[in-house]
Amino acid sequence: MLPTLYRGSLALLTDLYQLTMAYGYWKQRRADRMATFQLFFRKLPFSGGYAVAAGLELALDYVRQFRFDDDDLSYLATLRGNDDRPLFEEEFFAYLAKLRFTGDIDAIAEGTLVFPNEPLVRVTAPLLVAQLLETPLLNLINFSTLVATKSARICQAARGQPVLEFGLRRAQGIDGGLTGTRAAYIGGAAATSNVLAGKLLGIPVRGTHAHSWVMAYGDEREAFADYAEVMPNNCVFLVDTYDTLDGVRHAIEVGQDLRKRGHKLAGIRLDSGDLAYLSIEARRLLDDAGFPEAAIVGSSDLDEHVIQSLKQQGAKISIWGVGTRLATAYDQPALGGVYKLAAIQNEAGQWEHRIKLSEQRIKTTIPGRLQVRRFLQAGQVAGDLMYDELLGEPDLNAIFDPADPLRRKKLPAKLESESLLLPVMRQGEVVYTSPPLAEMQARTKAQLEQFHPSVLRLLNPHSYPVGIDKKLFRQREQMIREAHGWREEV
Repeated sequence: MLPTLYRGSLALLTDLYQLTMAYGYWKQRRADRMATFQLFFRKLPFSGGYAVAAGLELALDYVRQFRFDDDDLSYLATLRGNDDRPLFEEEFFAYLAKLRFTGDIDAIAEGTLVFPNEPLVRVTAPLLVAQLLETPLLNLINFSTLVATKSARICQAARGQPVLEFGLRRAQGIDGGLTGTRAAYIGGAAATSNVLAGKLLGIPVRGTHAHSWVMAYGDEREAFADYAEVMPNNCVFLVDTYDTLDGVRHAIEVGQDLRKRGHKLAGIRLDSGDLAYLSIEARRLLDDAGFPEAAIVGSSDLDEHVIQSLKQQGAKISIWGVGTRLATAYDQPALGGVYKLAAIQNEAGQWEHRIKLSEQRIKTTIPGRLQVRRFLQAGQVAGDLMYDELLGEPDLNAIFDPADPLRRKKLPAKLESESLLLPVMRQGEVVYTSPPLAEMQARTKAQLEQFHPSVLRLLNPHSYPVGIDKKLFRQREQMIREAHGWREEV
């Protein structure tokens, strides 16, 4: 299965209800009505103050190649309803065989800090094909954004020291491993142990040996010596197989032999025990032996909170190897992104707003074809304003919180600003060149530097001001009132 999984069409990477709705649009002659859908999330992950957008390049690759192959259509022809009749009719398959994406996509660049309700991706296209993109776009954007955010938080806790992504063995399959590594690099990880990601994506790879190398010998010093003989330019010894501090001493002895041969001891790795205490003692032993430049790599179920705690305890770790809790976004299994219809053309070709209501205010959507404008003051961000392009230029006087009408922020006059949603596809053609991953990573770093530390703190962060302009606020409130049958504002 695996060698053929990603060959050919991936149009069936979807939920069945997307296809049943598509069939319904086609039967009811609504398939070609233009519609705008927006992909966003409602709540920040990890109880944090920000998220990092990621996955756009993967999404564009998917949409560019979107098509139904004969094998896809043959499979769909086997599906039956509860009356044991075919679920779809033959003429629908002929329609799908010719279907391609011909619409427009606007999106926020990877590595950009983003916030609830902001559209990460905006799709304007014929209703049927725009609907069919819901599941794959969510699949591609949600996980990448989640892991990139986790990576940024971990790198933030490391305070500029290198973070190595070691999570492949615990990742969710082959695709989860590659996607997770890619997203972790965008978020700030310096390198990965994932060699396939190195080959395919150009991400630096790092790694030396595991406990099994030492256990295969029985004598730790001999194991280190033999490894140094075959890999003299890659010696970071894992020292905790038996007794950790004795392991450090053995590493030092082999390091002295390396030095005599014109090589150096690159470092040691601690993978268990009291990392704060052991790193302090290991640093003392290394320095006393004349190896102040040897790095101490720490691993063992690390995340941003553990790293922050170790630093507060004075740990002497200089490189952080983070696996499971990064590659799987361990403490939050999903981002919770959604894809909602926000506007549609009627039979006369006029655009009509659409809104989804809920008893929970947070789940009431924002109608219109949204753009996000980020305001900056003296190089620091001041707030994000969402506005509806269908309503024209925004009212720049204030930002209204869509979840709480009583919360609003006045904007100083004449602030610098930038539009976050960029044109990435027009009439089905890609018009955006994804930058190299290193540039996406640099963007994440530059974005973080623009935000106040209170927004970035790991616990109880300040809420960054994001909202809608006055015209859109009034439009949304009017639609809510009309939907509830309220005649006047309350």
